[in-house]
Amino acid sequence: MALLIVDPYNDFISEGGKLWPRLKETAEAVDCVKHMRQVVAAARAAGIRIFIAPHRRWREGDYADWQSLAPVQRGAAASKVFAEGTWGGEFHPDFQPAPGDIVASQHWASSGFANTDLDLLLKKHGISKVVVIGLRANTCIESTVRHAVELGYDVTLVRDAIASFGWDEMKAALEVNLPLYASALMTTEELILGLSELAGR
Repeated sequence: MALLIVDPYNDFISEGGKLWPRLKETAEAVDCVKHMRQVVAAARAAGIRIFIAPHRRWREGDYADWQSLAPVQRGAAASKVFAEGTWGGEFHPDFQPAPGDIVASQHWASSGFANTDLDLLLKKHGISKVVVIGLRANTCIESTVRHAVELGYDVTLVRDAIASFGWDEMKAALEVNLPLYASALMTTEELILGLSELAGR
């Protein structure tokens, strides 16, 4: 088993981040950042390896001469979110990689697996089951969960350790789409209880 943290950037989950104003309502309502911290701490205590699946950090010239851009990429290019070399493009202080953590190569659209080395890294470490937390519910989280399942992974999603830009997006992800793919959708409390029991065995 591994914990997979998707896009824990300052621009998403820190006060002052470019996308924080759009995320704030759902993130604060579900205590997303607090629950992400708790899940990470529980995973470390249980000896579960942590992987980070980061979004592409914007650089000058990104998407130059591309024949097509998805709307999500067009928006990222216009706002220069997660810009390389900026505070917003750094991981939130509480989710900095620790020794032994593994950071996959950056994804260009939404899936943490597409055109990255994440699948290879997980397989090389004998991982077949992943617990997923992070941002954003109906884009990178949903795409990464779906892709993980297509590749044969068993996926658990922590439902209160994710957030999005509005409740319609959260509802679509948690009530309509992700129950079709994730083997389990748990609260942080439920996950931590399960990890404690696992560690005790």
